[in-house]
Amino acid sequence: MNKAIRQRLNDSPFARWTVLIIVATAMMMGYFVNDVMSPLEAILEQPRSQGGLGWTPSDYGFFSGAGSFINVFLLMLFFSGLILDKMGIRFTGVLACSLMIIGTLLKLYGVTTDFDSTNIIIFGFQLPMSVAVTSLGFAVFGVGYEMTGITVSKAMVRWFTGHELALAMGIQLAMARLGTAAALSISAPIARHYTLSTPLLVAAAFLVIGLLAFLVFCVMDKKLDDNTTYQANETDSDSSEEFHWGDILITLRNPGFWLITLFCVLFYSAVSPFLKFSTKLMVMKYGVDPDIAGFFSSIAPFGTILMTPLFGAIYDKYGKGVTLVITGALMLTAVHFGFSLPMHSSTIAIALMVTLSIGYSLAPAALWPCVPKIIPMKCLGTAYSMIFFIQNFGRAIIPMFVGRANEADTTYTTSMLIFGFTALGASLTAVAILLIDKHKHYGLQLPNIKK
Repeated sequence: MNKAIRQRLNDSPFARWTVLIIVATAMMMGYFVNDVMSPLEAILEQPRSQGGLGWTPSDYGFFSGAGSFINVFLLMLFFSGLILDKMGIRFTGVLACSLMIIGTLLKLYGVTTDFDSTNIIIFGFQLPMSVAVTSLGFAVFGVGYEMTGITVSKAMVRWFTGHELALAMGIQLAMARLGTAAALSISAPIARHYTLSTPLLVAAAFLVIGLLAFLVFCVMDKKLDDNTTYQANETDSDSSEEFHWGDILITLRNPGFWLITLFCVLFYSAVSPFLKFSTKLMVMKYGVDPDIAGFFSSIAPFGTILMTPLFGAIYDKYGKGVTLVITGALMLTAVHFGFSLPMHSSTIAIALMVTLSIGYSLAPAALWPCVPKIIPMKCLGTAYSMIFFIQNFGRAIIPMFVGRANEADTTYTTSMLIFGFTALGASLTAVAILLIDKHKHYGLQLPNIKK
């Protein structure tokens, strides 16, 4: 009986699209806060007398990687997936939003408090206390940020399987990119015209809005449970749909899972850290005015807002998911090698950012809907968390190398080559995914909409 009721709920466009908008709003606020300090690198490196904190490029690189510290080194992202599969979407989502708020308040404390000349050594880095406290806040925020990502992903799979899954994930990603684009666009002007802490105050307010949005989803989801006996954590009378600890082996034994994970590590390590350094790149290499440099960086996320849903809809209807992934990775590779060339025209910079936005839309639009084709629903949260967990190694390590590379090579050639070869590795991994799909018959090249 439960399965029949669940099918009718999934067939209701109003129900599933309402769920999408609500949970995607929470995700969008998280993405805004994740990049709210990315355009502030130049301001952070100014002396306190000029409104900055006196950070160095290495300090900023350490902070940029700190968002992954707890997730990676304390295995929190892995445990987040277990919490999701055992405790359900509602509990995990509220916990995630709350952690993001706590982390942001810690970051706000770090940038508004005068710690004098106090330093602390962490992982071999000698850091000012402001860097240490702000990095701690970013690390706590990172736990909630990644937990929100896997929670929203599982919600999309549950409500849209057999329907417009790639389109739904594309819209969710587009709204998330809107948050990133807004942060890159408005953060620096706000900080320059008010104070360094003002963007973080705005960020904290946005996260409260995100939490309230998710609480609305919880009320809707609980009402659906009460009216239809549909359990949000996907448990019913069929015990085969319940998560057991041994189900982790289902994921670990799947070669497709490992290839998708490797692709995510390489692809996102060539995108997310790059965006954190791109604003200063536009200023230092291409001579862009600091007040509008963030808009150059925001071309990539803004472009994905329209293109990710479009490519998702194409995958839903026509398939060829891995082909889209390969194309996106190759475009990203070309972009980074282009940035490494000794060309200093702002027109070239814009063209490269536009190309990056297309590649950044193609690959994720097709990649994430591929995961539920190879992993059962009952352990999907754990699978997503393991992907994000391993992916965070790259997001934690790459910024540190790039920060030091920018100190040694102010032309940005070295750092752009680091990103370029990382993207090239992603391209080769995508080709391997296509080969394993042909061998294992996962159906990654088939449309998502079932007729």
